[in-house]
Amino acid sequence: MTENLQLGALLAACHWIGQKGWSPATGGNMSIREGDAHCLITESGKDKGSLTAEDFLLVELESGLAPGGRRPSAETGLHTMLYSRYPETGAVLHTHSVNSTVLSRVERSGALVLEGYEMQKSLSGQTSHLDQVVIPIFDNSQDIPALAQKIMASAEHAPLQYGFLLRGHGLTCWGKDVAEARRHLEGLEFLFQCELQRRLLEAK
Repeated sequence: MTENLQLGALLAACHWIGQKGWSPATGGNMSIREGDAHCLITESGKDKGSLTAEDFLLVELESGLAPGGRRPSAETGLHTMLYSRYPETGAVLHTHSVNSTVLSRVERSGALVLEGYEMQKSLSGQTSHLDQVVIPIFDNSQDIPALAQKIMASAEHAPLQYGFLLRGHGLTCWGKDVAEARRHLEGLEFLFQCELQRRLLEAK
């Protein structure tokens, strides 16, 4: 019953993401954990604003494969990586918004550091605008297994929290359930827009 509720919540989140324009032209992918060994993830090539329950595929976390020959999202390996490494993760959202895509290219270092924003407290565990929220940035790659290995190697000395950016690609974020992942997505998108506007204004 809980899994059905989570799938309903994920469908609603996908439609909301579509309305926001954060996953245009069938881009992006979303998933929920399904027990200890599987996840449900969007099928490749589907418009996120009009998804139905039939557009989600059951995928094995270990192999990343879906039964029946249907093709899961291209970035399935990044979702299975997160579920396998962080057992508390219940939902993963990957979007292609303008703000996250542009900021990931403007910021030349290996991380986007956010500080001084009250809305940092939209992220679980954050209690003050005085703290820093560090969102790692990784170079984009079409070799998803190699990219997943690179991200996990980085996480060994700098554990992932809330999300990461792929340069010129977009944001991947997560939470213990769909509600938390959706809140993290909305909070990060607001912070990204603030940071981009701040940089534009300060450059004048």
